[in-house]
Amino acid sequence: MSTSALPTADVALAPSGRRADHTGSVAMRTVRYALLTFFLLVVLLPAYVLFVTSFKGLGDATPSRAWSLPQSWETAGWDRAWEVLSPALLRTFSMVIPASIISAMLGSMNGFVLSKWRFPGADVVFTMLLFGMFIPYQAVMIPLVQLMQDLGVPSGVPSLIVLHVVYGIPITTLIFRNYYASIPTDLVEAARVDGAGMLRTYSSIVLPISAPAFVVVLIWQFTSAWNDYLFALFFSNSRNGPVTISLNFLASGQLQDYSASMAGALIASLPTLLVYIILGRWFVGGLMAGSVKG
Repeated sequence: MSTSALPTADVALAPSGRRADHTGSVAMRTVRYALLTFFLLVVLLPAYVLFVTSFKGLGDATPSRAWSLPQSWETAGWDRAWEVLSPALLRTFSMVIPASIISAMLGSMNGFVLSKWRFPGADVVFTMLLFGMFIPYQAVMIPLVQLMQDLGVPSGVPSLIVLHVVYGIPITTLIFRNYYASIPTDLVEAARVDGAGMLRTYSSIVLPISAPAFVVVLIWQFTSAWNDYLFALFFSNSRNGPVTISLNFLASGQLQDYSASMAGALIASLPTLLVYIILGRWFVGGLMAGSVKG
């Protein structure tokens, strides 16, 4: 009697246990989605203020009405912002594109040599390169200004390209070195056996499989150069500088033009936003590709 009763009890208790587990999982999912929704709203609140304020008129765009919808939707603020920022946008593109590409290529070659084509003192060279990442820009700004003047590099876009290339080499080298470390060394050794030199091995074997690392580096460098303000402040002005300088000029003045300032902030951030939207999935994949050393 007792032996036959045990399975019956187990069967009777099983549905209630499954219901309890199901209820607990539903509750956890509900809490998780509620937290994600809350954090999403916190992140999007500044974007909401930027967006609605950019379409307000001069009398409507005040701090006291920052959370309110426009009384009448106007595009005059966007027109004023575009008039000020459009020349600077072209200068910024002409600065960030070559700076990103050149620093990516130099970082790729450095990363290949430091990871697959070892030489005496390679670790010391790599350590010295990384040391440049930890030097604050403010600490070397005055010597940099004097150096650029002594070299005769024109202010504006040329100076900013040189600076972003030089200061981008440490981080690009680090990313490419970690990525190339995950590539099987047998590929490089096979190229050496076939008689390929360093440049031939790099161009024929390593460079074609470097797309994930290039995506990461180009996004990183593009964003860093686009959002830079300190270098732009010291090495350019409102006539030859990037969009960050013009945006600051747009937001300054005794009479604050909030609608134009908010519209200008959205215009200035749109290129980097599009870069992340278009290349975001490859950015994450490229970071993961070099996260494991083979």
